[in-house]
Amino acid sequence: MTLLSGPPRVVTAGVDLLREALDAQAVPTTPVDWRPPLPGTAGALARVLADPRRRAANARAVDRLTSSRPLLVSVRRASELLDLPQPMFLHAGPPLDWERASGPMRGALIGAMLLEGYALDEEDARARLESGAVRLEPCHHHRTVGPMAGVVSPSMWMFEVRDDVHGGVAYCSLNEGLGRVLRYGAFGPEVLDRLGWMDHVLGPVLSAAVELAGPIDLRALAAQALQMGDELHNRNRAATSLLLRELAPYVVNAAPGHAAEVLRFVGGNDHFFLNPVMAAAKVSADAARDVPGSSLVVAMARNGTDFGVQVSGLGDRWFTGPAGVPDGLYLGAYGPADANPDIGDSTITETAGLGGFAMAAAPAIVRFVGGDVADAVAATRSMYEITLAEHPAYQIPALGFRGTPVGIDLTLVARTGLLPVVNTGIAGRVAGTGQVGAGLVSPPVEAFTSALRALAESALDPFDQ
Repeated sequence: MTLLSGPPRVVTAGVDLLREALDAQAVPTTPVDWRPPLPGTAGALARVLADPRRRAANARAVDRLTSSRPLLVSVRRASELLDLPQPMFLHAGPPLDWERASGPMRGALIGAMLLEGYALDEEDARARLESGAVRLEPCHHHRTVGPMAGVVSPSMWMFEVRDDVHGGVAYCSLNEGLGRVLRYGAFGPEVLDRLGWMDHVLGPVLSAAVELAGPIDLRALAAQALQMGDELHNRNRAATSLLLRELAPYVVNAAPGHAAEVLRFVGGNDHFFLNPVMAAAKVSADAARDVPGSSLVVAMARNGTDFGVQVSGLGDRWFTGPAGVPDGLYLGAYGPADANPDIGDSTITETAGLGGFAMAAAPAIVRFVGGDVADAVAATRSMYEITLAEHPAYQIPALGFRGTPVGIDLTLVARTGLLPVVNTGIAGRVAGTGQVGAGLVSPPVEAFTSALRALAESALDPFDQ
């Protein structure tokens, strides 16, 4: 009776038309940000939600992800760490062949051919790649991740990161810096010269320094960097400085003759920590793999053509959709017409609760990817709606030291219609161009809906138990 005799209390949901009409009549309203499930997912969503394994499986998977403790244990050549029969290259994202490869991916593959001496020149490299003489496989299939094109060839030096809790291992190449670099598809003389110096000087020096330093706790460095204004995808300035502080004495001890140039290179490259933190995120996400019934996303990756996801309860299967073109800020005279669709394995950072999911910790990131500080905070807050947990180590001061949202759940994506927030560098679409900007990009919804349908097919019926 109180409800009938008192003033009306109105809750509005969906489109704003009803709320606006009531506001015009001075009727108080309580808006609710409700969305229907993604179109065509209701049946699959119901079946997955009814799977009696789901809650326990997701709790186990996200616990393994957040309890992982990644340590940098060595820097070694890819030929020592990975099974790379010659000629074979690894690349970012889901599986891809030369015919479907984008401009920056082709440019990086051509550069790797020249770097390894598999081709005499660009024309020869193209011909060999077109013929299928070179085997191409995703980095993720080899416990590896690579930024942008993510091309890994046998001579490249790799960070080796081990999970001290669950025993996994993951790898990532060394970071070249920004601009015209191999991972953005550039392969000119200056690119190959830099890679040659990394081969002969940087790699051996870092290898000796890490051996002297002993294991370096990357989780601790990342947690500290979040409290210093990084989000660990497109802003790594604090984290790079912290890593440099850890390694500098050992670099001097290991190679006094090269210490100055190595420290200058690392200190002048604010993105240097991106690569070890990608390996740290990869080994953490891999700890959550292969839990039957789990709807936790364990990988998101792009190859410049496709955006793909992998799910804990679905093994190594990829679910893909077309990669989108980022919306952001461009360098110099470059604009959207110069941009390639999204590319790289660096979305493993968002998968592990960093990057776009931690933008509230890094207000300065908006100067690099666009938007304003309120947008960065709103992006992080929205990701709590599609994740299973808050990271116990990765905390955001601006949100009262709340843990970053972590553990993307397919069912929550389907129920809310929210897609993961991804910030990214932008590669030029023409092979050899390099970086043209940075911004934000939305993953394709079909990657998540197709994964949900596949999970529904494997779901157990609660009435059969």
